[in-house]
Amino acid sequence: MYMRYFKRPMDLILSLIAIIVLSPVMLVVSILVRTKLGSPVIFKQERPGFNEEIFTLYKFRTMTDERDENDDLLPDSVRLTKFGRLLRSTSLDELPELFNILKGDMSIIGPRPLLVKYLPLYNEHQKHRHDVKPGLSGLAQISGRNAISWEDKFNLDVEYVDSISFIADWKIIFLTLKKVFVREGINQDSENTMEDFE
Repeated sequence: MYMRYFKRPMDLILSLIAIIVLSPVMLVVSILVRTKLGSPVIFKQERPGFNEEIFTLYKFRTMTDERDENDDLLPDSVRLTKFGRLLRSTSLDELPELFNILKGDMSIIGPRPLLVKYLPLYNEHQKHRHDVKPGLSGLAQISGRNAISWEDKFNLDVEYVDSISFIADWKIIFLTLKKVFVREGINQDSENTMEDFE
């Protein structure tokens, strides 16, 4: 009943409130991104959502467009600036996803939307992570974020899908806020981002 009748209205209300309350923060971040990294301020990328349908994810840009002599983008570790790392470690780069939630592409809580290129790599168990809308945060994020293995992350995603409830969602919301403030589980070991799923 919660999934069918209450989760979407809760997403709408919470995302709208968050957008209003955090609009000054988003304005400041937008100005800083434009100043330090250039335009576009918003990074857009296709991601698979509910039932593996593709949508456009919004984030604040965290990397430069530096290229080599062949006009190919340099590795992420080179293009990710100190400012970009700060945005990621504080999760400020994720704020534009509130508009994805408002649009209905995402939910406040659910499995994180990953790359389209991973879709053919999932086994039958892992595919169940797409039985619900992807989330701004989820069970895997409060359990280690980028610091846990892909297998553990997918198991937690499916565990969430199998046990969605109002109480579970609010528990994840509160634990997410706690982790954001203490900045836990951002990087896997010394890497800047989670290693690719293979």
